[in-house]
Amino acid sequence: MASSTISSGALVSLEELSSSSPHFKQGASLRVTGKLQEYTVETAIAVIVDGNVRLKIDTQHMKLNFRVGSTYQFIGELLFEPSDEAILKARVGRNVDGIDLNLYKQSLQLLRVFQAEQINGRTT
Repeated sequence: MASSTISSGALVSLEELSSSSPHFKQGASLRVTGKLQEYTVETAIAVIVDGNVRLKIDTQHMKLNFRVGSTYQFIGELLFEPSDEAILKARVGRNVDGIDLNLYKQSLQLLRVFQAEQINGRTT
């Protein structure tokens, strides 16, 4: 019996998601968080922002009540449109209003340090 595995989605901030990032590739499974800047019902395309970075989110499989200005977290696969613009095809989404984004970013940095220490500890 064939089984397909669904990746949990690597935790990345929108600011980390640049062309030099190892996560910035076709089909990468990501978890991103940002404030909803705009949402178009007809296309089911949302745009989230964090600082000055924006990312399009394909929400066609979501059943959420989107509110501009609220904070959302999405897990999905990164795809590239013919114009080379990135879009996350979301399979999971949730409203995370109330999250302290600065504290969240600090926890991501601490997680990266911990993971690096674990990798270095195993190789020495």
